Amino acid sequence: MKAIWNNQILAESDATVVIEGNHYFPIESIKKEYFKSSDMHTHCPWKGQASYYTLDVDGKTNEDAAWYYQEPSALAKGIKDHLAFWRGVTIID
Repeated sequence: MKAIWNNQILAESDATVVIEGNHYFPIESIKKEYFKSSDMHTHCPWKGQASYYTLDVDGKTNEDAAWYYQEPSALAKGIKDHLAFWRGVTIID
């Protein structure tokens, strides 16, 4: 699987975890130069608190377009050290 935005591959892995239709990529599969920490946080009743990254690719910014659960609940332990994308990021096989 590949996560692509602004014509760049952000992450690539054959070991994504799919939950609720979202591919969660292992953290080691991302290209860290495109990710900047964000102050955004949300809460999922069954996964826990999500934190976000803003994407910065070739001069374009995509606010809070990737999320992860630093301390996922026991029910979501399979996505620890993984992140997922939205806001126009394309996931392809």
